[in-house]
Amino acid sequence: MMYIKKDISQIKSDITRFIGSKVWLESGKGKQKTSIKKGIIENTYPSIFTVLLCDDSDARRTISYSYTDVLTKTIEITVCE
Repeated sequence: MMYIKKDISQIKSDITRFIGSKVWLESGKGKQKTSIKKGIIENTYPSIFTVLLCDDSDARRTISYSYTDVLTKTIEITVCE
């Protein structure tokens, strides 16, 4: 599979626009299982972006994803309004 650089730069631009926004992240875990997490887009970097996860517990942690994860639909991001 060949990735188009233009698509990845568009994804990065879109995610950069939503820094500080609350998002839902849905990722497939295989065997028809999905994981849904709630968080806030913290920052963007050349190859990755970071999301501060907001769990029901007091513990907060930051997780990173690549723009390729979004392009290949490994994760799906929904911005909460």
